[in-house]
Amino acid sequence: MNFKTYFPILDWGSRYNRQTFTSDLVAALIVTIMLIPQSLAYALLAGLPPEVGLYASILPLIAYAIFGTSSALAVGPVAVVSLMTATAVGRMAAEGTADYASAAIILALLSGAMLTLMGVLRLGFIANFLSHPVISGFITASGIIIATSQVGGLLGISTEGHALPGLLSSIIDNIGTINVYTVAIGALALGLLLWIRLDLKNWLARFGVPASIATVIVRAGPVLVVFLTMALAVLLDLGSKGVALVGDVPQGLPLLSLPSFSLDTIQQLLVPALIISVVGFVESISVAQTLAAKRRERISPNQELIGLGASNIAAGLGGGYPVTGGFARSVVNFDAGAATPAAGAFTAIGIAIATLLLTPFLAVLPKATLAATIVLAVLTLVDFSVLKRAWNYSKADFAAVAITLAGTLLLGVEVGIALGVGASILIFLYRSSKPHAAVVGQVPGTEHCRNVKRHQVETVPGILSIRIDESLYFANARYLEDLVTNLAAENPDLKDVVLMCSAVNFIDMSALESLEAVEHRLKDLGVRLHLSEVKGPVMDRLGETDFLRNLSGSTHLSQHQAIEAIRSARSAAGHDPDQKVHIQAVQQ
Repeated sequence: MNFKTYFPILDWGSRYNRQTFTSDLVAALIVTIMLIPQSLAYALLAGLPPEVGLYASILPLIAYAIFGTSSALAVGPVAVVSLMTATAVGRMAAEGTADYASAAIILALLSGAMLTLMGVLRLGFIANFLSHPVISGFITASGIIIATSQVGGLLGISTEGHALPGLLSSIIDNIGTINVYTVAIGALALGLLLWIRLDLKNWLARFGVPASIATVIVRAGPVLVVFLTMALAVLLDLGSKGVALVGDVPQGLPLLSLPSFSLDTIQQLLVPALIISVVGFVESISVAQTLAAKRRERISPNQELIGLGASNIAAGLGGGYPVTGGFARSVVNFDAGAATPAAGAFTAIGIAIATLLLTPFLAVLPKATLAATIVLAVLTLVDFSVLKRAWNYSKADFAAVAITLAGTLLLGVEVGIALGVGASILIFLYRSSKPHAAVVGQVPGTEHCRNVKRHQVETVPGILSIRIDESLYFANARYLEDLVTNLAAENPDLKDVVLMCSAVNFIDMSALESLEAVEHRLKDLGVRLHLSEVKGPVMDRLGETDFLRNLSGSTHLSQHQAIEAIRSARSAAGHDPDQKVHIQAVQQ
């Protein structure tokens, strides 16, 4: 560990040159154009004024450029974290109040502090508790909730709730108050955005526009839609016709400050901050590692925790709300040729300039345009195919996906992710409580042992070989104890049991007591217990106990040597070594 480990900018900055500067500048220009409408839209999704989305896209990008390790990751407001912010803060204060904005800032600061602490303590492994099925179900459900929450904005009606039942109920209750002008402007924005995404590039190609220029135009498309709907709002005086507009937006950059807060506020936000931190980190590190693999770059998960932590602290100090690495903008940043994290810093400068120059014009921006931007952005999050894949591969994983998806849709994002994690842990405990163990025999002509139910193998009468395929701990120790003693009781001619421990990485105290119980039960039956292929660390731990000293049998380097040693001992004792072997038929 050295200074550059915690400040990666000192590493890549020492190699910075004109070529990387040009690449980063071009990428920053494209991402800035894309980020402006997204930042405004996601702030509204979080229940905050639109300018807060711009604030949350300035200092966090600079902080990540200093502490982050990904050359392409673009940090800022994202849909899922915006929804989680609205859910957490909405329980504490009314939307649009100063307390609501302060709570969002405190949430960012808490999340940043947690992420930074996790990084310093090298706790990146915590994210592994969110399995891929749980994340897939959560993101799909969140996408549905976010899209549904924007229906009100597209129809010009008020909606409330952070779960599907409440949102649908409010839509139905207010369906009679639809504003046709809002519907028209929302449909226009949605249609244009969809056409820009799906067909504009092909349309430009037919007119001979170079691919590089066409890409820039497509990326700038959402900004053009924003300007078009703003112009229509002015020309048609849509505000007087009931169309909701953004309204006056403060001009200028936010000053660094800390909100007033109480211990009670912090206590209420601790759990939401932790959930946002873990979910945000999982989303961010997945994107960063995927893009880094394409360039054969290295991502440090623990340093990424520090980078995201610093970004969230910067977001809080700059009047923003929780942020993380976004998939869409990071891919755009990567495709545009971003060479170092400096591209993010240049993007921050672009957003800052836009905040200074564009905010006076945002007052006439229809909120329906931002709702359309959100709907189109989150549709890519919805992926029901994960249900089919999980069902075909593993019913347990399907259960985790279904529980997470249903819980998030019906009960909200925090309850949904908690149910998903709980389901994953229960499924893991259930699976590991019944460790796979197989009766094995020797493959003819080799020293290899395989499952008698799957392969044609040789076995020796009076010897039972059992391969244990899991580490042994309190949850599965009793299962193995019952399995061995039951198999021994079913074979009256049994003289020796050999436990093949090649897959056992550790044995806890509960499992040790179960092995001692197995030893005693077998001894009462006149059967010796042997161990084979015990790993060094496991043997070291067993050597510190009385178990090996009291073992009726022996320990052996390999299963083959164990069988040969037992047969030799029988022969030396004057017993019939029974050189005949039994061929087990293959069972499918």
